[in-house]
Amino acid sequence: MSDTVTIIDNRTGKQYELPISYGTYPHYGASIEALALRKIKVDDDDFGLLSYDPGFTNTAACSSTITFLDGERGILRYRGYPIEELAANNSFLDVAYLLSKGELPDPAASESWADQICHHRMLHEQIKKFMDGFHHTAHPMGILVGTVAALSTFYPEVKEVRDAETRTLEIFRLIAKMPTLAAFAYRHSQGLPYAYPDDDLSYVGNFLSMMFKMTEQKYRPDPVLERVLDVIFTLHADHEQNCSTSSVRSVGSSLADPFVAVAAGCAALYGPLHGGANEQVLRMLREIGSKKKIPEYIERVKEGEVRLMGFGHRVYKNYDPRARILKELAPEVFSVTGSNPLLDIALELERIALEDDYFVDRHLYPNVDFYSGIIYQAMGFPVAMFPVLFAIPRTSGWLSQWQEMLEDEEFRISRPRQVYTGEDQRKKNALAAA
Repeated sequence: MSDTVTIIDNRTGKQYELPISYGTYPHYGASIEALALRKIKVDDDDFGLLSYDPGFTNTAACSSTITFLDGERGILRYRGYPIEELAANNSFLDVAYLLSKGELPDPAASESWADQICHHRMLHEQIKKFMDGFHHTAHPMGILVGTVAALSTFYPEVKEVRDAETRTLEIFRLIAKMPTLAAFAYRHSQGLPYAYPDDDLSYVGNFLSMMFKMTEQKYRPDPVLERVLDVIFTLHADHEQNCSTSSVRSVGSSLADPFVAVAAGCAALYGPLHGGANEQVLRMLREIGSKKKIPEYIERVKEGEVRLMGFGHRVYKNYDPRARILKELAPEVFSVTGSNPLLDIALELERIALEDDYFVDRHLYPNVDFYSGIIYQAMGFPVAMFPVLFAIPRTSGWLSQWQEMLEDEEFRISRPRQVYTGEDQRKKNALAAA
């Protein structure tokens, strides 16, 4: 059997044989070169065929060794490691090292990596003045988008994206400064003084300190909440070629610096279809109000009146493995923060939905947003901070993807095609001529 696909153009009767290439998993990554379709022409003046794919639902824009996602089987792996194992056994910073370097760090490399990131936590004082220019009602995510982009003006060498040492330095800076920017954005929106980084605390513990420290001389995060948030950061570190990652790669393909490329990722994440889904879950659970009203809401979903938020996914057609981990962690959070009736509603809603053929037949299973919003709220994060919390760990994935793109032998600037459906050449406008 030949690894090719044969296409017959019924317009001309010509037959074309196009080679099929494979990724690591042949059943999941078989592809043909899109440019091979350009050979299929009516005549020599014909441009050739394009593939039409709004939203890039079946188009591979790159090859990558970072994240494997099989939505049919509910599998997520970073560099070959199952997400379940990484969440259980490794810190977020070690996972960020894995995404960037390709291997998990040994103890010495782990310590060195953490020290470098700790060294770059501080922000230039002028950034505080820049943030002070935002109105106190500004959305924290809007502040984050602007300040991340503004950071590129503070480091002249950042433009040297082809230099490996410069790239490494900017990766340290961005992973280190994102929690500081995020916490400062929150403090600004609350009218609170900025809390500076504390080198005695872990990556996540330091973020919690900058968020919630008040008058105490030393903030000490609850160890359970610190660990849970570290796991959540691991779950959100990367997720293949989603909207924000594609935005980072697209902007970065022009050789723009990583600060503005990451700002583009933040901007994409700002949209409610990408980074705001967990907020919609909270609204739904509040609307349901109690477990006894769940059957009524389920019927409304079936009638098309409302949507079942937090169920279903663009890629996953099985149970999102990240949601399963968060479901197990939720009780630990509430053992510290106190019970939340929304969790009881969520658990019962999931149980009923997964026993209903309507949802099972449509592959509507809980995704990561179904539980993350409930956990964030219990930990004291306002809803406006939810997409910001997403951006902090995803920065490590964005930068790994950006670095991989620049080192790719097939690297080229992003330039999608279009199918033009407007007017053909028009005659001269008579009114303009007059």
